[in-house]
Amino acid sequence: MRLIVGTIIVFACVFGGYAAMGGKLLVLWQPFEFVIILGAAMGAFIIGNTGPVLKSVPTMLGTLVKGPKYNREAYVELLAMQYSLYRLVKQKGMLAVEQHIEDPSESALFNAFPTFAENHHAVEFVCDYMRMLTMGADNVHEIDALMDEELETHHQEQERLVAAMQSIADGTPALGIVAAVLGVIKTMGSITEPPEVLGHLIGGALVGTFFGVFVAYGFFGPMAQSLKSIFEAESKYYLSLKAGLLAHISGQPPVMAVEFARKALMSDVRPTFSEVEAATADLPANI
Repeated sequence: MRLIVGTIIVFACVFGGYAAMGGKLLVLWQPFEFVIILGAAMGAFIIGNTGPVLKSVPTMLGTLVKGPKYNREAYVELLAMQYSLYRLVKQKGMLAVEQHIEDPSESALFNAFPTFAENHHAVEFVCDYMRMLTMGADNVHEIDALMDEELETHHQEQERLVAAMQSIADGTPALGIVAAVLGVIKTMGSITEPPEVLGHLIGGALVGTFFGVFVAYGFFGPMAQSLKSIFEAESKYYLSLKAGLLAHISGQPPVMAVEFARKALMSDVRPTFSEVEAATADLPANI
């Protein structure tokens, strides 16, 4: 919704303002200028990025349209899942979680929390560290460092997408100049034409500069910033898992481990203590 509303505002203000000044919108319709700029930008994007980044483009566009995956309810569910997991360990010991972490897709515990269960990376993150605990790892500082390394790698993978989008924003103004120069070259080949014809050709050439700057600062730049903001917000999902797991490893009781996890969330989506307490109180005793 934000993307649609923002796009409408940009188009309305730019083209509406131009028309209100008495400008002729038809002059701005220069399809070959658009082909030069957007086609070159697409080619440069392909040259400058690796296969995994190119394959992630549909996902990246979907993320821009949908916004952050997680809302307040998703974080309540995440905290309730952690409480159930840590309570199970507290009541029945570490071996009780083996059936859940070895086959998480069939785990009654994980599947009771569908938003978490659908997040393959989050499930894998929890299972990997719980498995390490079953094998005897208990040095909280070493596990903390390992978690930081894994989350940093995940962040770098997302940052590649942001950098790819930002590179388009940085390059399209220059490609607009390229299109404008080509338009001027075309105009110079018609230098003997009357002034009204030359004026039309020069105007068409300048549309290239306009369009390159317009899409860079009106769309590609804001899209890169939006991606960055979305990824930063979603990173808190994993930081909450990290905080809860480390508190659990340190020997904190389930309710305190979940409180550590809750405090890692941003204030706009952080559930209150009462909300978490109500969610955990409603959990069945057998999960």
